[in-house]
Amino acid sequence: MRRYLSLIVLFAVVLLGGSHVSAQDTASAAQNAENLRAQLRDAQMKEAELQYRLNQLDFELKPENIERYFAGVGSVHPEELREQRRRQLQLEKDAINKQLQSLGESKIRLETAITRADALTYQQSALGSTSLMLTRVWSGHKSLVLTGVVMFGVLVGLTGLAVILRRRQSRAL
Repeated sequence: MRRYLSLIVLFAVVLLGGSHVSAQDTASAAQNAENLRAQLRDAQMKEAELQYRLNQLDFELKPENIERYFAGVGSVHPEELREQRRRQLQLEKDAINKQLQSLGESKIRLETAITRADALTYQQSALGSTSLMLTRVWSGHKSLVLTGVVMFGVLVGLTGLAVILRRRQSRAL
């Protein structure tokens, strides 16, 4: 009986200890929001660089600029060189457009995350960080906690079954 009781206590300590560590590892919402803002600034800088390069490519893709590019080059087939240059520039332009699209989606996700982090910062300042951490641990680990509760219930049930079986054995003797 003591063995089962000690297993139950050990299991409860492991569950509570795990949630306590999760609460300690959680960064403050204000710091998280600031990190997200820094990521958004980096994304905006990257977007500006890509947009600048895209403008350059648009300029270079003009037929007169492609011809000017090969002005000093002598060739038997200048039209092939111009077409190759146009394809190369168009491929680069398409790749940059894909990067810009991906960056735009990333910026939207960052802006949403910043809004959430700001709301969480406000909640932390209004409610206090302790109660909010407990809420965050519960919401972040619901499946773990529920699994632990079910396992705890199974252990209690098995312990009760073992006690009942021992009592029946002792009465039978």
